[in-house]
Amino acid sequence: MSRPVALVTGASRGIGAAVARALAPTHDLLLGGRDEGALAELAGSLGSARPWPVELTDPDALAAATAGLTRLDVLVHSAGVAELGPLAEATADVWRRTLDVNVVAVAELTRLTLPLLRAARGHVVLINSGAGLRANPDWGVYAASKFALRAFGDALRAEEEDLRVTSVHPGRVDTDMQRGVREQESGDYQPHLYLRADSVARAVATAVNAGEDAHFTEVVVRPRPR
Repeated sequence: MSRPVALVTGASRGIGAAVARALAPTHDLLLGGRDEGALAELAGSLGSARPWPVELTDPDALAAATAGLTRLDVLVHSAGVAELGPLAEATADVWRRTLDVNVVAVAELTRLTLPLLRAARGHVVLINSGAGLRANPDWGVYAASKFALRAFGDALRAEEEDLRVTSVHPGRVDTDMQRGVREQESGDYQPHLYLRADSVARAVATAVNAGEDAHFTEVVVRPRPR
């Protein structure tokens, strides 16, 4: 890999896959995710990319996977989960699953790759959510994880002054994850009301490819009804 290297988690589908496609013209890619078949297919379509399958919530597996990295310029955290429901019904297991994927895995992967990111004066992108800016009924657990993710980004930005750290807060996006969300809400799926994943990805690419003097600290993207 001779160009800048970007690692994108959650790259097997949705926003993660769209971000990988948007960065492919300018970066060599590591495609993180669980679905090895989907990662291999995407890598084959992009050329300068290779699958990086790892279970992000397994500390030993994550440590082993990151130990083989020799360069990292951009780290995009796109993997996430959403389990909705009233707080009165949110069990400890739901809280742990959500925070483990949406916060703890992000923090640990960032920690493990910090030496490489520091060496590159690199960029960390956190795919957050509108729920990271406000909390609504039945979204308490997910919103709490996204508020925590925003706090993580703010603290990382303050502590690592040589890094660029961007929190991206999209509204509803037309993805498989959104279909699952709407099923949990017992609502109709109306993709014409949602953002396209590639629109969010273009916002990420703009932040990543901005001039060295520019630092997009927070990007809020809302759907424009079509």
